[in-house]
Amino acid sequence: MFPSKALWDAVSQPFMRSQSGLFQGKMKQYGNNVPFSKHKTRRTWLPNVQHKRLPSEAMGELVRVKLTTRALKTIKKKGGLDNYLKTTSEKLLGYEGMRMRLAHQDAESKKLGK
Repeated sequence: MFPSKALWDAVSQPFMRSQSGLFQGKMKQYGNNVPFSKHKTRRTWLPNVQHKRLPSEAMGELVRVKLTTRALKTIKKKGGLDNYLKTTSEKLLGYEGMRMRLAHQDAESKKLGK
């Protein structure tokens, strides 16, 4: 079930939180707060992460997942979680997405085997 070393290298991301869900390549962003006095102070912006339950036809259940609103928009565009997992590249899926892709493939192979 654990991915090989080559697979881990393909999906490793510097923003560790993005490996725990479908973040669609969104990372933490850095910048400055600039008030009227022009005294700049550093700050960060985090991605808009939501907890959702999405239906999966292959697994036959609702899958609980953390995802960004950008990933949710892409899932709706591609016609559901199953098509999203099949067609999205490894770099955009991340570790959790690749784990879900493998679980999806296992569920599809079991359905075809019956």
